[in-house]
Amino acid sequence: MLALALSGQVAGEARAGSLCAIDDRDREVCLEAPARRIAALSPGATELVYAAGAGEKVVAVVAFSDYPPEARDLQSVGSHTRMDLETLVTLTPDLVIGWMTGNPPEQLETIEALGMPVFYIEPRDFEGVASAVERLALLADTREEGKRVATEFRDGMAALAERYADAEPVSVFYQVWDEPLMTINDEHLIGKVLTLCGGVNVFGELPRLVPRIDDESVLAADPEAILAGGMGEENRGWLTHWQQYPSLTAVERDNLYFVPPSLIQRPTPRLLEGSRLFCEQLERARAKR
Repeated sequence: MLALALSGQVAGEARAGSLCAIDDRDREVCLEAPARRIAALSPGATELVYAAGAGEKVVAVVAFSDYPPEARDLQSVGSHTRMDLETLVTLTPDLVIGWMTGNPPEQLETIEALGMPVFYIEPRDFEGVASAVERLALLADTREEGKRVATEFRDGMAALAERYADAEPVSVFYQVWDEPLMTINDEHLIGKVLTLCGGVNVFGELPRLVPRIDDESVLAADPEAILAGGMGEENRGWLTHWQQYPSLTAVERDNLYFVPPSLIQRPTPRLLEGSRLFCEQLERARAKR
């Protein structure tokens, strides 16, 4: 709770009858009444709104908004990179949840110009995930549920941090995409999960959040374990690519691990489940030494 007080992100103060919260662009967004018609413009935003207890208020989503399952039945307004603004306007949302670096800035600016409040989110750390749930719950007036979910997430991540605080390091390459080959650095949320579990990101010091690399870079780094998300919740195809390099330590020790991408690549409370899986897989790698 001290962290929340210091961050100041869960504003929650009524201002002349309004509900106000600070978004991830450090802007104060105020609503004269609790949001009743919400448009979520990324799969992660959809999950966060449901986690905040406001799923019944969502009227618009974008492609791949597949969790929880009932979100699949909602009206789609295109993809996160190209939205159908005409359809969005007809749905008359009173709150739009935007993705800071994923949605086209010009489209979000147009949405605001049309009088629809935009609340930008992009959690970059574990506290940011919990805070996003609480802030969305504030704007939707579902605070009790939002607080419950946020507390469970904080407690779960804290327990993982304590459990693996003294774990022996494991050098890791996390593959976030295949063509072009892409990974993450230590500042990325997935990089923070990797560190939490006692992993050492072999590309952690690269300057970009999601750097492009090549096979030769991975061979030179020779990670002890390779983890990958793949194209879909059951598709382990990306891992088979590395089996052509039997001299890689990760291949030699059979430390090629799959993580369902929705559990680790979306900044939502399900990141706790993905982190537990991530940590368990690194424990398997340690056991093979």
